[in-house]
Amino acid sequence: MTTDDWVADTRTSYDTVATSYAEQLRDAIAGGPHLRAALEVLAELVRTAGGGPVADVGCGPGHVTAHLHGLGVDAFGIDLSPRMIDAARRDHPDLRFEEGSMTDLRLDDASMAGLLAWWSLIHIPDDEVPAVFAHFHRVLRPGAPLQLGFHVGDTSHLKTQGYGGHPMSVYVHHREPDKVASWLREAGFTIEAQWLCDPDGQVPQAMLFARRPS
Repeated sequence: MTTDDWVADTRTSYDTVATSYAEQLRDAIAGGPHLRAALEVLAELVRTAGGGPVADVGCGPGHVTAHLHGLGVDAFGIDLSPRMIDAARRDHPDLRFEEGSMTDLRLDDASMAGLLAWWSLIHIPDDEVPAVFAHFHRVLRPGAPLQLGFHVGDTSHLKTQGYGGHPMSVYVHHREPDKVASWLREAGFTIEAQWLCDPDGQVPQAMLFARRPS
């Protein structure tokens, strides 16, 4: 499958589920103390580094972007799906959202004071992750933080429906934190912390806190 193929499938799938996805995740941050804590850490790191714009890459309906903005961060969202962007703009009309892909991140070099990608990297094939991390490194200022969230494991599967039973066609990749950390180091990042969330659950989650060195 070419990049154009899986990117198109991912865009179409999330266009299809955008409304139900937004409804199901509306209270995810409010009900997730560990998620809120991770965003508070990111906000503090951004402020300590001098502040500035922070990109939420794969923002979906904008609930994470909005929470980060509420912490005093100049956050904006980027998503592949036009209908997700429509939902984000509807629910958070005072914030900035734009269409875009992490495989072709159209942000200026060293322009971001921070970047997060929560559970959006899960659809990127292994062989394209290094190029995505190179984009992240390029757009971040020296000393700026990066935060990633992803499913833990070593399997991939095709997701054919979701979020209310709507049809989808996206591959979901579960990865071990050490593997993701290795890719980050190869892209020039320093790893600062690693969280394992819901380790006894059916699908554990991980968060990696990294930084582009000064």
